[in-house]
Amino acid sequence: MTADEFAALCVQPGCTLRQALASLNETARGVLLVVDADRRLRRTLTDGDLRRAALRQVNDGTAIADLPGQAAITVDTDASLARVVALLDQHQIDHLPVVDEAGRVVDVMFRRELSQRIWLSSPHLGDEETAFVEDAFKTNWIAPLGPHVDGFERELAAHVGVGHGAAVSSGTAAIHLALLLLGVQPGDTVFCSSLTFVGSCNPILYCGARPVFIDCEPQTWNMSPPALASAFEWARREGRLPRAVIVVNLYGQSADMDALLPICERYGVPVLEDAAESLGALYKGRASGSFGRIGVYSFNGNKIITTSGGGMVVADDPAVVERARKLATQARETAAHYEHLEMGFNYRMSNVLAGIGRGQLRVLEQRVEQRRQVFDRYREALSDQSQVNWMPEPAGFRSTRWLTCFTMLGADARLRRDRVLRALERHSIEARPVWKPMHRQPLFRGAPFFAHADRDVSTELFETGICLPSGSNLTAGQQGRVIEQLRRALALAEDGRAAA
Repeated sequence: MTADEFAALCVQPGCTLRQALASLNETARGVLLVVDADRRLRRTLTDGDLRRAALRQVNDGTAIADLPGQAAITVDTDASLARVVALLDQHQIDHLPVVDEAGRVVDVMFRRELSQRIWLSSPHLGDEETAFVEDAFKTNWIAPLGPHVDGFERELAAHVGVGHGAAVSSGTAAIHLALLLLGVQPGDTVFCSSLTFVGSCNPILYCGARPVFIDCEPQTWNMSPPALASAFEWARREGRLPRAVIVVNLYGQSADMDALLPICERYGVPVLEDAAESLGALYKGRASGSFGRIGVYSFNGNKIITTSGGGMVVADDPAVVERARKLATQARETAAHYEHLEMGFNYRMSNVLAGIGRGQLRVLEQRVEQRRQVFDRYREALSDQSQVNWMPEPAGFRSTRWLTCFTMLGADARLRRDRVLRALERHSIEARPVWKPMHRQPLFRGAPFFAHADRDVSTELFETGICLPSGSNLTAGQQGRVIEQLRRALALAEDGRAAA
């Protein structure tokens, strides 16, 4: 609902029943909001109210103000979606006005809209996957391993230009294996991007190692080269150089690898490239995930392609990938019986899920273009919003725009960001803050953190950033609804700022 459509629902108490009926027919929402000159809500008026007035033979020239009083059922601007739905159900109504602290109506919720939730990044399946999954059933290759696992590993590695791949149960499992393959042991130090999902760094704890978190830079939202250099200088002085550096490629965009890799090479420390969110992205013409000693991808349900759950370890060294496969299969030795010399894990991907992945991989480039088009439409539709600053895409980078992200500019940005998120959620639109940095998480309290030039960029992005619905299966109508509600939410956030 646009601002003009919302305004059309608001009528004055002096409006006649005849005029109200015309407005109801024109707006086709089944309700009008009766407000005074200060926009304070006096009551709601439905087509049922008009029918009851007609049955009582009330003249259609009668003003709404002369009808019997009726208190409106409302919620305030902090009401959750669950609270809204509960009131709709309790009172068996299909609309619910939202009022601010002064009693002014600022929004209205409709049951039909709330039942059509728009997700942040839902799975997008097509026809390609069906044939592979059917083949897995027909050939009875259901359990882990099988021809589709082999095919998926081979095809994905070829797509990203890396020699070999090992398909595993999740991106987190892939990172855990990669750290073990790089020799991470209890007591070691591992550097990791701070602005990321916890799955990037929980495996550090699995290995008994200690994380050191590195800030991001504003140009890419990814690991800051100056912060990384500072961390290495500190580690050298402390005599605790890291065993590995986990560089995370965030929200579909590569880090600045030409700036980061030489720093790591100077100290002889390998890079684990966490490309869980950036499959399909390019950096200077080369695939994200192909720069580190080891790269990892995720195929979780919200990723650009999905196997419902799964991941991949990729590396040019065949011995590294073969060892990943062994560790992921309970570290079983080559023998007729089950022989084990070391601890392993149940991390391999099933043949069925790999079949889904093979079908998804065939449309990866199409999915990238679809998500980039989603971003372009947001940017164009909201180009007049001076308080919105989109996640940058520097020259030489091609982001997949896995998620369309922006930050709020100006004073009280975090407060206004929270208002926007609440407003979108009230309308059953899933939007989220940017990742909370790992150095701010209670789990990692006390872990060293190195900021970008004395500026905590990760925290700034977290406190002001929003991720919008970005799925490649987002329809034009759905995105139009997000844009309309986002424009209204931004305006309401500004109104609240002015009132304060």
